[in-house]
Amino acid sequence: MKTSTRSSVLIISIFYAFFSILYHVVLWYNRNGYEEEGFFGWINLREYWYVAGMPYLFYFLASILVWFLGVRLLKNKRTLIQIIVVATLIPVIVYFVREGRYILLDYMELGRLRGTGEVWDWYIPTLFLMFQFGCYFAYRYFLENQRKLRVEGELRHAALKSELSALKAQLNPHFLYNIFNTISASVPAKNEKTRHLIAELSDLFRYQLKASQVEKVPLREELEFVNKYLDLEKERFQERLEVEIYVDDNLKDEMIPPMLLQPLVENSIKHGLSSLIEGGKIAIRIFKKNEKLHFEISDTGVGIKDKTSVFNKGIGLTNTKLRLEKMYQSTLNLSDNTPKGLKISFAI
Repeated sequence: MKTSTRSSVLIISIFYAFFSILYHVVLWYNRNGYEEEGFFGWINLREYWYVAGMPYLFYFLASILVWFLGVRLLKNKRTLIQIIVVATLIPVIVYFVREGRYILLDYMELGRLRGTGEVWDWYIPTLFLMFQFGCYFAYRYFLENQRKLRVEGELRHAALKSELSALKAQLNPHFLYNIFNTISASVPAKNEKTRHLIAELSDLFRYQLKASQVEKVPLREELEFVNKYLDLEKERFQERLEVEIYVDDNLKDEMIPPMLLQPLVENSIKHGLSSLIEGGKIAIRIFKKNEKLHFEISDTGVGIKDKTSVFNKGIGLTNTKLRLEKMYQSTLNLSDNTPKGLKISFAI
């Protein structure tokens, strides 16, 4: 039994024990027991059991039956439906529990209410159980309301943090590409190539700023971004880096998440080609099949032997994998390229 369930049973048991004792004391006082037996005269366990203990034990069992039928079995229903069912069940179950108790008392030849007085053994426990379950639903509503307030507070806090992070993400690239433009303007005209590279780098940061503000961009813009990044890498690798891109023009208006291809291309260069003296080739192939857009990024680098552990090492592959899983329930596949190297493929 769970700790919360045990605690609930204990609380209800104490609840019934307290009211049974209170009921016994009231009856004892009503028959002038205080004058006849003194202050401690009510402490009579046998009398307590037959007068109050046994009836309240039956009430307790009735409450368990009401809870099981009206709450436990309807746990997936709305609270209003549970309240209606419980309110309907209480008088019905109390009536049959009363009749069962009467059979037991008659068998034991013990006294009980008879005739029109029997209605009190139906009315009082019905009222008692209505009060009990009214407190139960009120307390449950209180807990649910507290949980909602806590969740709303956490969401507001998370939204504030996200908003601040977004503002910072906008400010940082904005500041950087403005600095790049300032540096580019200060470079002498004879170093036109350097100025061009700085301008390219500034464009990369400008695209990153846009990527932080939108969920999707046209494939055309993503490819332009990747091409600018590759142009910068070509300045480092020179003839050692060869790039091939295969994509039909009619696919370039397809909408995809921004910064989807660049991390994969960067991974191929950094981990596949950078350590090779002779360099190698990066190939990007995009095509549509069965209403899905397929992507393949392959390189002729050193390849990866353990493809299962690679996601625990780099940020680019891991983040792209998580984005694909969350947005498209798609998988990032790694396989050996021909004749060597690595191929990364996925579909959205």
